[in-house]
Amino acid sequence: MDPAGLSGRGFDWGARMVIGACSVELHLPGCNSLKDKRGVLKPLLSRLHREFNLATAEIAHQEAWQAAQVALVTVTNDAGCAHSVLERAVHWIESHHPEVEVVDWQIEIL
Repeated sequence: MDPAGLSGRGFDWGARMVIGACSVELHLPGCNSLKDKRGVLKPLLSRLHREFNLATAEIAHQEAWQAAQVALVTVTNDAGCAHSVLERAVHWIESHHPEVEVVDWQIEIL
């Protein structure tokens, strides 16, 4: 079955697709309001998207001023590449955003 009508157009339904997902727990000690938190997270997530071509979102602790859990997601055809990109993104947060403390992180390859 070809629901999108892509048969015969070079679309490979058997292509390997690897999804890499990283959950990052953050501590934001300088934030004293949700507005402060948004001011830190929004540019951080936008920059991660631009620098590493990741989908990004805050996924937990939305009402906490000094805590955030964010998801970073990439899609590729190579598990090693997905893991490497996500690991580099976490290290980039640690080295480029001193106002953000990475408390914990976990990568899952699907």
